[in-house]
Amino acid sequence: MKPAPFQYHAPKTVDEAVTVLAEVAPVDGRVLAGGQSLVPTMAFRLARPAHLVDINGIVELERIAISDGRLAIGACVRHAAFYSPVADGPLGRLLSSVVRHIAHHPIRTRGTFCGSLVHADPASEWCLVAATLGAEMVAQSRHGRRVIAAADFFAGIMTTELREDELLVEVRLPLLPPDTRFGFYEFSRRAGDFAIAMALATYRLEDGRMVEPRLGIGGAEPKPRRITQAERMLEGQKPGPEVFAAAASAAAQAVEAMEDSNYSADYRRDLVKTVTQRALDQADGGTGSPE
Repeated sequence: MKPAPFQYHAPKTVDEAVTVLAEVAPVDGRVLAGGQSLVPTMAFRLARPAHLVDINGIVELERIAISDGRLAIGACVRHAAFYSPVADGPLGRLLSSVVRHIAHHPIRTRGTFCGSLVHADPASEWCLVAATLGAEMVAQSRHGRRVIAAADFFAGIMTTELREDELLVEVRLPLLPPDTRFGFYEFSRRAGDFAIAMALATYRLEDGRMVEPRLGIGGAEPKPRRITQAERMLEGQKPGPEVFAAAASAAAQAVEAMEDSNYSADYRRDLVKTVTQRALDQADGGTGSPE
């Protein structure tokens, strides 16, 4: 099928883009970046935007930079940009590890980091990364910019706190301390499929005990989030199977698991326990250990 008729806009600056967006958003104007979710739904006429604002010609949105202890990722940075570490230390390696779980190579070459966050699919790996690490979302409209914490940004399934006239111009991820350990594990039916449940864990070791643990869960609930109950069980403990198993059980009990025609809530909760323990195992001695 072909998309329904629409008016195409190709701004060359962010200011031009948000000016156009302010005019067309009230009459169903949409932003086009990678288009890996929007274009297929338009082709099947599930989405029928009257206006399409294509931001791919805005050079400044292709920027990746480090400033003030944060990695800034522009709205047009593709998934494939993270195949090689874009930052020294654990954050660069974490992003390079996670990106390989996103769909398939052709999609990674076109889809964008920020577009994934705006789409807010519960099974999005980047949404989980943003929620777990405490990303900052920089939104701009013609009225100015505002910064939204990741914990406040995701509102539910494919729903965010971004206003209709705002453009997500940049996401800022905090750089991780050099001794940070991390583990990421997701479960899907086949490679490249959407995750049914996934977990991201980070922590540091001081005198052999875990400090500053972060544990995020995605895919199992309407939005990704940190599981503070499990984090408290990890804080100050020596890493090991028993501690990890207890934290994994706490995570499984904490989630309000989704249910659909394919997977029951109990099944997803059980998966949360598995992916959590495996992410923690990775952080303890696998690919996520400091070099």
